[in-house]
Amino acid sequence: MENLKQEKEILFSGEKVAAGFPSPAEGYAEGTLDLNEHLIKNPPSTFFVRASGESMIDAGIFSEDILIVDRSLSATNGSIIIALINGEFTVKRFLQKKGKTILTPENSSFESIQLTEEDEFSVWGVVTNSIRSHTIKQNNRTFKYQ
Repeated sequence: MENLKQEKEILFSGEKVAAGFPSPAEGYAEGTLDLNEHLIKNPPSTFFVRASGESMIDAGIFSEDILIVDRSLSATNGSIIIALINGEFTVKRFLQKKGKTILTPENSSFESIQLTEEDEFSVWGVVTNSIRSHTIKQNNRTFKYQ
Protein backbone atom coordinates (compact mmCIF):
# COMPACT_ATOMS: atom_id res chain seq x y z
CA MET A 1 0.00 0.00 0.00
CA GLU A 2 1.46 3.34 -0.96
CA ASN A 3 1.97 6.07 1.60
CA LEU A 4 -0.86 8.60 1.25
CA LYS A 5 0.60 11.12 3.71
CA GLN A 6 1.01 14.48 2.08
CA GLU A 7 3.42 17.03 3.53
CA LYS A 8 2.12 20.59 3.49
CA GLU A 9 4.38 23.51 4.21
CA ILE A 10 2.77 26.55 5.78
CA LEU A 11 4.59 29.86 6.14
CA PHE A 12 5.48 30.73 9.72
CA SER A 13 6.32 34.17 11.09
CA GLY A 14 8.47 34.25 14.20
CA GLU A 15 6.95 37.61 15.13
CA LYS A 16 4.21 37.73 17.74
CA VAL A 17 0.95 39.27 16.58
CA ALA A 18 -0.53 42.13 18.56
CA ALA A 19 -4.22 41.73 19.22
CA GLY A 20 -4.61 45.51 18.81
CA PHE A 21 -2.78 47.43 16.11
CA PRO A 22 -0.96 45.89 13.12
CA SER A 23 2.70 45.00 13.62
CA PRO A 24 5.41 46.80 11.61
CA ALA A 25 6.76 43.32 10.76
CA GLU A 26 3.69 42.57 8.66
CA GLY A 27 4.56 40.46 5.62
CA TYR A 28 7.69 38.96 7.18
CA ALA A 29 7.84 35.15 7.05
CA GLU A 30 10.54 33.29 8.96
CA GLY A 31 10.11 29.93 7.29
CA THR A 32 7.60 27.10 7.24
CA LEU A 33 5.81 25.33 10.05
CA ASP A 34 4.86 21.65 10.08
CA LEU A 35 1.86 21.31 12.38
CA ASN A 36 2.41 17.56 12.64
CA GLU A 37 5.86 18.19 14.08
CA HIS A 38 4.51 20.59 16.71
CA LEU A 39 1.22 18.92 17.64
CA ILE A 40 1.77 15.19 17.18
CA LYS A 41 4.59 13.54 19.11
CA ASN A 42 3.67 9.90 18.47
CA PRO A 43 1.77 9.53 15.15
CA PRO A 44 0.96 5.79 15.37
CA SER A 45 -0.95 6.27 18.63
CA THR A 46 -2.48 9.71 17.98
CA PHE A 47 -6.02 10.34 16.83
CA PHE A 48 -8.42 13.26 16.51
CA VAL A 49 -11.86 13.56 18.07
CA ARG A 50 -14.37 16.40 17.94
CA ALA A 51 -15.52 17.78 21.31
CA SER A 52 -19.20 18.11 22.09
CA GLY A 53 -20.84 19.94 24.97
CA GLU A 54 -19.77 22.58 27.46
CA SER A 55 -18.29 20.65 30.39
CA MET A 56 -14.68 21.63 29.60
CA ILE A 57 -15.02 25.29 28.56
CA ASP A 58 -12.95 26.61 31.47
CA ALA A 59 -10.05 24.48 30.20
CA GLY A 60 -10.45 26.15 26.79
CA ILE A 61 -12.19 23.16 25.17
CA PHE A 62 -15.39 24.13 23.40
CA SER A 63 -18.00 22.20 21.46
CA GLU A 64 -16.77 21.49 17.91
CA ASP A 65 -13.08 21.83 18.85
CA ILE A 66 -10.85 19.08 17.49
CA LEU A 67 -8.93 17.33 20.26
CA ILE A 68 -5.58 15.70 19.57
CA VAL A 69 -5.34 12.58 21.71
CA ASP A 70 -2.25 10.44 22.33
CA ARG A 71 -3.06 6.88 23.41
CA SER A 72 0.59 6.12 24.25
CA LEU A 73 0.63 8.55 27.18
CA SER A 74 -0.33 7.54 30.69
CA ALA A 75 -2.79 9.74 32.51
CA THR A 76 -1.22 11.62 35.39
CA ASN A 77 -2.92 13.63 38.09
CA GLY A 78 -4.37 16.70 36.35
CA SER A 79 -4.27 15.33 32.78
CA ILE A 80 -7.19 16.00 30.48
CA ILE A 81 -8.25 12.61 29.19
CA ILE A 82 -10.70 10.85 26.95
CA ALA A 83 -12.32 8.29 29.25
CA LEU A 84 -14.59 5.36 28.54
CA ILE A 85 -17.04 5.03 31.43
CA ASN A 86 -19.69 2.33 31.35
CA GLY A 87 -19.61 2.27 27.55
CA GLU A 88 -19.70 6.05 27.00
CA PHE A 89 -16.88 8.41 26.03
CA THR A 90 -16.26 11.67 27.85
CA VAL A 91 -13.50 14.25 28.12
CA LYS A 92 -12.63 15.28 31.68
CA ARG A 93 -9.72 16.20 33.95
CA PHE A 94 -8.25 13.09 35.64
CA LEU A 95 -7.66 13.45 39.38
CA GLN A 96 -6.54 10.94 41.97
CA LYS A 97 -7.08 11.87 45.61
CA LYS A 98 -6.65 9.58 48.60
CA GLY A 99 -6.85 6.45 46.45
CA LYS A 100 -9.98 7.57 44.61
CA THR A 101 -10.27 8.45 40.93
CA ILE A 102 -12.33 11.51 40.10
CA LEU A 103 -13.14 12.81 36.63
CA THR A 104 -13.87 16.48 36.91
CA PRO A 105 -15.36 18.90 34.41
CA GLU A 106 -13.94 22.36 33.84
CA ASN A 107 -17.29 24.10 34.15
CA SER A 108 -18.94 24.67 37.54
CA SER A 109 -22.37 23.87 36.05
CA PHE A 110 -21.37 20.20 35.83
CA GLU A 111 -20.78 17.58 38.54
CA SER A 112 -17.59 15.58 38.99
CA ILE A 113 -17.71 11.83 38.48
CA GLN A 114 -16.23 9.82 41.34
CA LEU A 115 -15.52 6.36 40.02
CA THR A 116 -16.55 3.30 41.99
CA GLU A 117 -15.58 -0.36 41.72
CA GLU A 118 -18.84 -0.98 39.85
CA ASP A 119 -17.89 1.42 37.05
CA GLU A 120 -16.29 0.07 33.91
CA PHE A 121 -13.57 2.63 33.31
CA SER A 122 -10.57 3.03 31.04
CA VAL A 123 -8.40 5.90 29.89
CA TRP A 124 -8.72 5.99 26.11
CA GLY A 125 -6.02 8.62 25.71
CA VAL A 126 -4.54 11.89 26.94
CA VAL A 127 -5.56 15.15 25.27
CA THR A 128 -2.37 16.91 24.20
CA ASN A 129 -3.72 19.82 22.13
CA SER A 130 -6.90 21.22 20.68
CA ILE A 131 -7.73 22.98 17.44
CA ARG A 132 -10.45 25.59 17.20
CA SER A 133 -11.83 27.24 14.10
CA HIS A 134 -12.45 30.97 14.34
CA THR A 135 -14.29 31.11 11.03
CA ILE A 136 -18.00 31.86 11.33
CA LYS A 137 -20.05 29.13 9.71
CA GLN A 138 -23.64 29.43 8.60
CA ASN A 139 -24.76 25.79 8.87
CA ASN A 140 -26.98 25.64 11.99
CA ARG A 141 -24.25 26.67 14.39
CA THR A 142 -25.02 29.09 17.20
CA PHE A 143 -22.31 31.42 18.45
CA LYS A 144 -22.17 32.80 21.98
CA TYR A 145 -20.14 35.93 22.48
CA GLN A 146 -19.10 36.72 26.04
